[in-house]
Amino acid sequence: MSTPDRSPVSDGDDVWAAMRRTTQARIGLGRAGNSLPSRRVLEFQAAHAAARDAVHEPLDAEAVAESLADLDLGDPVVVTSRASDRGEYLRRPDLGRMPEDLSALTECGAEIGIVIADGLSPRAVVDHAHGLVAALLDAFEDRYTIAPPVIATQARVALGDHIGEALGATTLIVIIGERPGLSVADSLGIYLTHLPRPGRTDADRNCISNIHPPDGLHYEVAARITTALVDGARKLGRSGVALKDTSRQAARENLDDADELTVEPS
Repeated sequence: MSTPDRSPVSDGDDVWAAMRRTTQARIGLGRAGNSLPSRRVLEFQAAHAAARDAVHEPLDAEAVAESLADLDLGDPVVVTSRASDRGEYLRRPDLGRMPEDLSALTECGAEIGIVIADGLSPRAVVDHAHGLVAALLDAFEDRYTIAPPVIATQARVALGDHIGEALGATTLIVIIGERPGLSVADSLGIYLTHLPRPGRTDADRNCISNIHPPDGLHYEVAARITTALVDGARKLGRSGVALKDTSRQAARENLDDADELTVEPS
């Protein structure tokens, strides 16, 4: 009885090639004997190295602050958690949730506070924070007062609760680098908390993840969802599990209204 041919095939003969171009997932990797083809093994190793680098590379907070200058939000303030370095940050998540010193922050009572946190991928912040914040400002359309941005290093999401309380912000938006995977090392997440204060839990927040155009969620889409959540939180008086994203429903309603106003040619 003959054995099936397990030799690697070229992309021209690969039935998975077209589908692979539409996703960052590892699919249809093939076989070379009892293992993967060398090309796929090397791709995996490169992706693993990129993920490790994304986690361990410290955030250049000054460069991020300079990149935000053209958005006219005021001078960013840089704060840090009680984790002294990336190693301690990874070993002690609890320290990343507690501020070292917030004396540089001024209570301004703004309706929106924006925290840009390195999280588990400082690279994502460097690559995408400016574009995302710019999209948020466009989506807000000057309807809200916004505090000067805060850049937080060695930060976990809950650090934002302390920052939001210190700012006196009504709604806090934490933009943070997400944990890298083996297909994406530069993804951002948004965590929205209404009436932030220490002691808030994940049930009190709304999350928008996988923000990394062109392969992930685009800035404009993330900003539209965030704006809908901010509007909803202000009406409801809280965020989290009780608050749902209404951006898609609003988009459909706007499309329906536009269709009704369209005059068909005679």
